[in-house]
Amino acid sequence: MRARPRRLAMARLGACGRGRAACFSTAVGGGGCLGRVRAPGKYPEPGNPGKRETCYVAEGGLPPIRAQRGLFLPDASIAPSPHVLQPACPLQETPGPLRLYAEGLQTAGAVHSDLRCSPYKVSPMAVPQNSNETSYLLPPNSKDWEEQSIPDFVYGQKELILEGIQWPRTAPSLLDRIARSRFDSVLCSAWRQRMELGLFRYCLGKLQTQTLPGPVGFVAQLNVERGVQRRRPQNIQSVKQAFDPEQFNFNKIRPGEVLFRLLREPDLPGAVQQEDIYVMINVSPLEWGHVLLVPAPTRGLPQRLLPAALRAGIEAVLLSSHPGFRVGFNSLGGLASVNHLHLHGYYLAHRLPVEGAPSEPLDPGGHLHLLQALPAPGFLFYTSGPGPDLEALVGRVCRATDYLTDHEIAHNLFVTRGAPPGKTSPSSALTGVRVILWARKSNFGVKEGEAFNVALCELAGHLPIKTSQDFGTLTEAAALALIQDCLLPPAQAEEIQATLVDLIAKDEQ
Repeated sequence: MRARPRRLAMARLGACGRGRAACFSTAVGGGGCLGRVRAPGKYPEPGNPGKRETCYVAEGGLPPIRAQRGLFLPDASIAPSPHVLQPACPLQETPGPLRLYAEGLQTAGAVHSDLRCSPYKVSPMAVPQNSNETSYLLPPNSKDWEEQSIPDFVYGQKELILEGIQWPRTAPSLLDRIARSRFDSVLCSAWRQRMELGLFRYCLGKLQTQTLPGPVGFVAQLNVERGVQRRRPQNIQSVKQAFDPEQFNFNKIRPGEVLFRLLREPDLPGAVQQEDIYVMINVSPLEWGHVLLVPAPTRGLPQRLLPAALRAGIEAVLLSSHPGFRVGFNSLGGLASVNHLHLHGYYLAHRLPVEGAPSEPLDPGGHLHLLQALPAPGFLFYTSGPGPDLEALVGRVCRATDYLTDHEIAHNLFVTRGAPPGKTSPSSALTGVRVILWARKSNFGVKEGEAFNVALCELAGHLPIKTSQDFGTLTEAAALALIQDCLLPPAQAEEIQATLVDLIAKDEQ
């Protein structure tokens, strides 16, 4: 059979409104409108931080497209290295938003048919039809961003999704068909727009992902640009260090980085007065939709977990219909890079070991469990939903983290949908929310030579890898060695366990 010649077929950028367009070559395949392309932003070139390049981002599910002597695809999203697509016509001004008509893509002899870079196939963003409807998008002129008030995302009990969220039993691509919650729709569309507008330190394409062979099931992702471009950690010397307004903090971010303010309605069972929770982009994203949850930023709270912050994190997980939306917290000394209270939230379209790992109860009431399975033993708290049970969990967890902070013990916390405590398995149903707390050695800084740094997501089994070499050679044994090197000595771990059991027991009396 005669080999099919490699050829580049035309993709047309037609003008439908104001913007900047470029026609470029792409490959044969099924045609169709894939989304709009907005004005480019400037980003550091991968592997060359001192050089800036133009990045075009398509709204309709396409990954970012880089333009430099032609148009580039994101690193490793098509092949191990970017491939040049020759321009078919020069850049030109057009009178409105652009719609991209592509006929597929073929590079290095292989057809690439999956061009999405988000957990969902997000439809192009639209301006609200009703003038009373809240818009979470920035106005087109950056001069207007500072004057625009931050929109509120107000939610009630009916939007907390308690049942029916499960991983697809077959192909992970079936996640695309999950009906998005209002929270997911708002977060993803607003986050995508900020990427288009160049508010991030780099374009985030579809990351190379692999599950490391072995019983643990580590999910490793190559994210070179985060390792190179992320902000340097602050000089932190203590787990309970005071907030310093002279250091970088979230009151100093650029206009437009805040997506919305998360507000609870008073109808939630056991609801108490909630702090304003600002949801803002993480400018050095780990994965799609990576945001920060920052309670009352103007109060200048240090990085010490508070009940209002934890409650908002758990409820954010319940607001999402995606099983892979997780929230986490790093203490000072636990690789928090900014001493200003914040939690992380992000989408990862993969199961993690901690969701169904078995555990054993540590207290008679069954409120504190020990998660024994790899990658690291941790303390497990569980709730089946909002109400008094969730409020009690928030109180228990924060008493535990208060003890750790007061005694200069670094810690990490991870919130995910998961199975109830007991003899569960990695494939167990996601019937509630697991909150896992790890006490660990303090680490005030970043180990530059390691394949990854151990913080909230690594302890949960998600490994963002800094270099292509480490991504290609990392084994499960090597990953476990790096993680276990950050854990406390057994005698100290047992002492902390006994203390936390006593704290929980006193709480129940």
